[in-house]
Amino acid sequence: MSKAAAIVLIAAGTIALARPASAEVLSGTAAYGDFSRDAPGTRRHITPADLPPPFATQGAANVSSVIAQPAGSAPLVAPGFTVTPFAHLDKPRQIRVAPNGDIFVAETVAGKIAVLRAPDGAAHPAQTGTFAEGLSGPFGIAFYPSGENPKFVYIATGHSVIRFPYNNGDLTAAGPAETIISELPNGSGHSTRDIAFSADGKTLFVSVGSSTNDAETMGEGDAKAAEAARGLGAGWGPEAWRADVLMTSPDGKTGLKSFANGIRNCVTLTVEPKTSALWCTNNERDMLGDNLPPDYVTPVKPGGFYGWPWYYIGDHEDPHLKGERPDLAGKVTTPEVLIQPHSAPLGMAFYTGRQFPKDYQGDAFVALHGSWNRAALTGYKVVRVILKDGKPTGEYEDFLTGLVTGDKGVWGRPVGVAVAHDGALIVGEDGNGTVWRITYSGGKQ
Repeated sequence: MSKAAAIVLIAAGTIALARPASAEVLSGTAAYGDFSRDAPGTRRHITPADLPPPFATQGAANVSSVIAQPAGSAPLVAPGFTVTPFAHLDKPRQIRVAPNGDIFVAETVAGKIAVLRAPDGAAHPAQTGTFAEGLSGPFGIAFYPSGENPKFVYIATGHSVIRFPYNNGDLTAAGPAETIISELPNGSGHSTRDIAFSADGKTLFVSVGSSTNDAETMGEGDAKAAEAARGLGAGWGPEAWRADVLMTSPDGKTGLKSFANGIRNCVTLTVEPKTSALWCTNNERDMLGDNLPPDYVTPVKPGGFYGWPWYYIGDHEDPHLKGERPDLAGKVTTPEVLIQPHSAPLGMAFYTGRQFPKDYQGDAFVALHGSWNRAALTGYKVVRVILKDGKPTGEYEDFLTGLVTGDKGVWGRPVGVAVAHDGALIVGEDGNGTVWRITYSGGKQ
């Protein structure tokens, strides 16, 4: 069934899109596409062999315009699913759920962490609170230790990691912040910092994006320093300890060291429950063309080097830095799930609930914030990354779409994703500040 022929049902602010009996899988050049081919159930599979050459098209600046939600519209989802507005916040970003079910949301621009409390099955929060405020660019949120009774809430700001004492049910922090990492690399460039704990609770991971798009400010001295280091992804000047996933002990006392590097902008870190592997959503570099390079979602290998800035998606050499690091050829770790270029994957959560159908359980949901460096818009949706026994197949599927009205108009920019205590999926977007709740009933809409 084509998208044009799909049956759309609209009622009480929810919408469902009829899905073909068997999902369409777009591969090769067809998998790139743009928002006009998006529809719940459509799958894509991009491989390293599908990449076009650099500058096959010129880099485009096509910034979307956020508009109010058009009357009568709602996000598109597959039959059996329902989307309802859950809350409205000030540019919600990262979302994490406490063991007791409270939903913690980073309002990064406002400098605070909001808490939404909703009983299982509730359509809206029954209580709200401000857990902490006056923070500098808060983004990452993590509870420690794991289990039903964490004692701390960790917050990653633009330049540090702090933690607050926490007791189940606290809507505001139980005491003052303690600094765990006092100085993360910061300044220009990518500013979000996410955090996650290893499955055994012994390691705190911190993501730090690059300070530049494509190392375009590397000077002669910096280039010489990078050459002298000869390490995998060795940092230099303003890029020292950036484009990196760092690691330390939960108390921060063992000192930071690199877990993996060459990852341009790892926005979200999370641990896959079955394999305990650390995963990352990454925004790749711009201005190499509409369809280059793909963004990606991947398990992060210890000691892995993912190429930035000299290479991308394996041994594809960046044309801006051609010939600078031939010693790194063959040493680049290839990411496992390639996403349409310039889609900007941000939030990510593995589905650990029981409300959705069985084939969704264990898969990952990823928020695609949307493109600016592409002639036709890409992203602006939530996708489902397909896993088998905790390992990615390389395919991903459109889950929530319909947020683009034309070449520039968008009324939703997905950012955060989390699984609620009752198994509903919580999705935040920072264009209009909406937090949606997605449930599954199994019946017709």
